[in-house]
Formats: sequence, structure tokens, C-alpha cells
Amino acid sequence: MPVLAVVGATGAVGTVLLALLSERADVWGEIRLIASPHSAGRVRAVRGEDVRVHALNEEALKGVDVAVFAVPDAVAAQWVPVAAGQGAVVVDGSRVFRMDADVPLVVPELNAHAVGVRPRGIIASPGCTTLSMIVALGALHEEWGLEELVVSSYEAVSGVGRYGVDALRGQLAALTSADAAGTELGRHPGDIRRVIAEGRGHVVPVHPDDPGDPHTTPVALNVVPFTGEMEDGGWTSDELTVREETRKVLDLPELRVAATCVRVPVLTAHSVSVHARFASEVSVSRAHRALANAPGVVLCDDPAQGDFPTPADVAGTDPTWAGRVRRSLDDPCALDLFVCADNLRKGAALNMAQIAECIGA
Repeated sequence: MPVLAVVGATGAVGTVLLALLSERADVWGEIRLIASPHSAGRVRAVRGEDVRVHALNEEALKGVDVAVFAVPDAVAAQWVPVAAGQGAVVVDGSRVFRMDADVPLVVPELNAHAVGVRPRGIIASPGCTTLSMIVALGALHEEWGLEELVVSSYEAVSGVGRYGVDALRGQLAALTSADAAGTELGRHPGDIRRVIAEGRGHVVPVHPDDPGDPHTTPVALNVVPFTGEMEDGGWTSDELTVREETRKVLDLPELRVAATCVRVPVLTAHSVSVHARFASEVSVSRAHRALANAPGVVLCDDPAQGDFPTPADVAGTDPTWAGRVRRSLDDPCALDLFVCADNLRKGAALNMAQIAECIGA
């Protein structure tokens, strides 16, 4: 049986990946856990056994058949080519290689065949926002032919790792303390920002790699219409990433896509509001049927009964949940819908586990 390496085994996505490997069909021989030097020697449970974590180096990667990388971009850029050069097939969750023409970008429910075409020995997994919606979009594209996409994402703080979660919890604690002292927050310009800024000095880094609070604008009791880095034309890197990844996965290089990415005070699970225009006239009944029959999608759409997807309900689950499906009031070829998915599971760890299983099968 093949040897699997999990690189980044102690991070937020790596932790979820180890849990998934313990839940899913056992297709692996040794599962080797690898992380940064400060995490070496730690023990993590996988498949019911305690496994020691190795420091990331060339020796740790020797003899590996499949290596799943759940690491920051800089680490992936350095070590993914090393692992591939030593003969491993690499499944990379970073953004470093996603748009390279000779690296397939894979979502197994939609393009599992691409796993077999990997000239550099590298397979990329899309980002969490794309993965939160792409399986549902793929089912609708198969039905009518997608021509245009306008999306707004509502992204959980865990999208920037455990630091994002810790920072939101710290912000909420600061605001709770202020409220307990009689302060009525959220009623005056800048009051939330001021209280959070004063409380940041109490955040103690966990280790030298801890960036502290990654939220430059308060997220608690707020929404922030900016994720990623600033790019040309006022777009952010995350918004452009959604555009390019959707085009590549669906093999629609000319697809018109506009995205607005928003950070919200949710711990886990991204949500996306979708306006999709197709090549022919759509119907809600056919959309329901396509979504209900699509692998990896759960249809949850009876709003009159309060039945629609929310992050609080889908966190910890594997599928993409789709609801609020409506035909556009002004365009018979357009649908509007709302989707949610756990950004640490299907949005990251699960998709990589599925890709690895396609290779190891």
C-alpha cells in the first residue's frame, strides 16, 4: 500500500485532514506526519494510532508515494518541487501552482480525470471560496452551460488559519468586557475599532510563526469587504483567484466572472451568494433536480419552513449545501442561489484527501 505524507499536519487544515483520514476508506500503508521544525516531536492521532511528527526536510520526504501539502505559500514554493523531485505525487493546497498550465487543478466530483495528467508530478487543489461553490456550479453548468457568474462570498475567519479564529475570539472577548463595563458598542463611529485596538496588546503569540491578529479591520460585530491582497483595478487577489480557478476547473477560459470577497464573524464555513447566467432558459425544478443528484451537494431549499443553508448548520459536514434557488426576475436564463460549505473540509482538507485517493486507488 502507498505511503502518504501529510505536510503541515499540525495546522488547521492538517488537523482536519488527519481526522478525515481516520474516517475514510483506508487506502494507505504508512501515513507520515510532517510539519515545521518547531512542531517536530509532537504526537498526533491518525487511524487510531499515535504518530510522531517529523520536521520538514528531504529525509522526511524520502520513500513517499503521495504527499499532501497543507502549508503556507512560501513553504509550498520551496518544498513541493523537492517532494516531486524525489518521486512523490504532490497534492498541493497552496495557491503557488494552481494556475500553472502544466499543473492540473482538480475537484474530483467534476474533473477527476485530470489527476492522470501531471507532467510535473504536482496536482493543485483550489482555494476554499472556489471549493465552497464549484461542485454545485458544475452540476448547473452540466445542465445548461454556464456563461456568466457574479458572486459575493461571506468567508469564515478560519480561512486565514487558526490565527484568524484566535483573533476573532480575542476581539469578541474585548467587546464583551467593554459591554460588561456599560459601554454600548456599535452605536458610534469607530467605537468597536477603538476597543479592539486597545485589547490587541493582550494577545500573546503561540510561537514565533504566529502573525498575531491577521484582521487589520475588526471582524467582530462587523463585515469586511476585503480578503487577500490588493491587485490592479481595485480587485483583491482572492477575488481574482475565484475567477481564474472557476474558469480552469470548469474548462471555461472565457467565462465572465465578477467576485466580491467579504470576511464575516463566523468561525467555520464559507457562504456564497451566486448569480449565474446560462446559455439557455432555466427552471427552478430542473435546478433542484440537478443539485439533488450531484455528488457532493445537498439541496436544502424550503425557505418558507426556514430550510436553507447557513454556516452554523453546515460546519463539520462534508458536502456543499445549496438553497434559496430562484430564477432571475429579469433574465429567464439566470439563476440565483446561496451555497455554504465547511471551508476546512470540502474547502481544503477533504478535496485534497479525495485527490490523494484518486492517485492511490
